[in-house]
Amino acid sequence: MEGERKYITCEELKEHNKPGDLWISIQGKVYNVSDWAKEHPGGDTILFNLAGQDVTDAFIAYHPGTAWQYLGKLFTGFYLKDFKVSEVSKDYRRMASEFSKLGLFEKKGHGALYSILIITTLLYLVVYGVLKSESVLVHLVCGMMLGALWIEGAYIGHDSGHYQIMSSRMCNDIAQILAGNCLTGISIAWWKWTHNAHHIACNSLDYDPDLQHIPVFAVSTKFFNSITSIFYGRELKFDPVARFLISYQHFTYYPVMVVGRVNLFIQTFLLLFSRSSVPNRALNIMGILVFWTWFPLLVSCLPTWSERVMFVLASFTVTALQHIQFTLNHFSGDTYLGPPTSNDWFEKQAAGTVDISCSTRMDWFFGGLQFQLEHHLFPRLPRCQLRTISPTVKELCKKHNLPYRSLSFWEANLSTLRTLRTAALQARDLSNPVPKNLVWEALNTHG
Repeated sequence: MEGERKYITCEELKEHNKPGDLWISIQGKVYNVSDWAKEHPGGDTILFNLAGQDVTDAFIAYHPGTAWQYLGKLFTGFYLKDFKVSEVSKDYRRMASEFSKLGLFEKKGHGALYSILIITTLLYLVVYGVLKSESVLVHLVCGMMLGALWIEGAYIGHDSGHYQIMSSRMCNDIAQILAGNCLTGISIAWWKWTHNAHHIACNSLDYDPDLQHIPVFAVSTKFFNSITSIFYGRELKFDPVARFLISYQHFTYYPVMVVGRVNLFIQTFLLLFSRSSVPNRALNIMGILVFWTWFPLLVSCLPTWSERVMFVLASFTVTALQHIQFTLNHFSGDTYLGPPTSNDWFEKQAAGTVDISCSTRMDWFFGGLQFQLEHHLFPRLPRCQLRTISPTVKELCKKHNLPYRSLSFWEANLSTLRTLRTAALQARDLSNPVPKNLVWEALNTHG
């Protein structure tokens, strides 16, 4: 009965936000996820970031209806006493329920099949061109096709990481390893670790790893205070080297995107061979070894070192388009300091994302991620449904006076460059209390 229920306040819930003492609230019921954190498929970082508050909106976004049945064993017996659901959250939950009733989460289309066919075709053409042709031009084109192959592989890995694209969960896990580790050389374990944290803490300067690129990039002057990354557990030092690099980041942005894949390779190795707990570590390492077997062998089949360098640079340059797209979606969005909070889930996603407007003919190129806000609000929604729900999301943003940014690819590039340039010019300001050196003085004394 109602009178026999045990209640705790939001302030009391906040006290349970430490490792070993993690409580959350979902639709007014309080759950203890302290022990479950290690088994959580999305990783424990998400629970650490959200513990001590209501997480209903995030739970709805990331979990299918079948997940609710597993909450019972985690129930503490307490109910949340004084949490008020905002009007935005009410509308978001109604929207999620309507999409579910329409079956949109199950209507996955044939995107995965098309991507697999494209990848298979490109792989055949690349290998055939390298082995059978002696033309430098053909080898250049093969390098570019390999880059396109990696882009499609990344979309497969991304989709399968958010929802089940295959007939069974086991096949889905295999697709992740094949598309991510074996095909692109980037660990799906690393991707899940960083990507889930990014979704939960969208554009938080200290919680979102996708914005933490010191010393190369800084999208906000708040990084000049050497803030601490909660995700990495270390200080992001704004030292003279960082200051110098960031001062010219609007010029180095595109060149860095070309070699950005090297950083992803390094991050993969750092995680897989670290002391951190990594799900399916052995399987991930095996997948990476597959990549570092076939890729060097393929490159070695080219006749000269100049062609080998050309081939690799061509593949990296094409994949840079995808790296650029990822940054366009967030670099010029609103940022904030601190952890994600429970009462503004929709608002934070809307503020931190930028959609890329394009025709339906270009949907394949962007992999659905041109609808970035829609994807952040409903990460389990198949990419073929994102365009369908876009008008509804836009109307909800308009209703609650929230930003809905949709820019052309060209406009998004300009917006990102403006953001980088603004921070760069402020980094050059010699009045900032950062230790100087002779090189810095020589390059910047006269502006």
